[in-house]
Amino acid sequence: MKILNLYAGLGGNRKNWQGVEVTAVEMEQEIADVYKKLFPNDTVIVGDAHQYLLDHSDEFDMVWASPPCQSHSRMMKATRHKVMKYPDMMLYQEIIFLQHFFKGKWVVENVKPYYEPLIKPTAILGRHYFWSNFFIPQFNLKSIPNFIQDDTVEGCQRLKDWLGIQYEGNIYYKGNHSPGQVLRNCVHPSMGQHVFEASKRKELSLFAEW
Repeated sequence: MKILNLYAGLGGNRKNWQGVEVTAVEMEQEIADVYKKLFPNDTVIVGDAHQYLLDHSDEFDMVWASPPCQSHSRMMKATRHKVMKYPDMMLYQEIIFLQHFFKGKWVVENVKPYYEPLIKPTAILGRHYFWSNFFIPQFNLKSIPNFIQDDTVEGCQRLKDWLGIQYEGNIYYKGNHSPGQVLRNCVHPSMGQHVFEASKRKELSLFAEW
């Protein structure tokens, strides 16, 4: 199975996948370099995942997309520093594109937004919304204490241990002052495996082609 892993980040979602050929697309070079060390057999492309989906989707059996969540996150309104920013509509562009033009299995992941989602998700698992053309059962995953707030060296190491992803030093995602942000962006490997296994079943979601 050939899988396109868009906005791949550190690859938390794909860590437990077996027997697949993965092409990962990640915009940030530093993050892509860590991904390549973690998954040396994957093809890693540093570039625009949104455009890559449009140009290459027909080359794959499955697409997983986790577009940037920051503009949708509830933290946009929870922060004491007021942030005025439009929600990034690439999320919904990709859902609609995949629904109507992609012939394989697909899933788009993002966080629970601060607004009513414009398209109802297929599944809500913990802090994640999933849109897909296959049924995703419920899944319980125990998080770690102070998941959002703890940006200490020890806290980042706890995140690495929780995810099972180890690398040296810190990565500051798009200039974010938080070294834990790139780790919090990850889908936990157990959840990624759960969704991947669900894609193999025959149950279809409301987004399946009719």
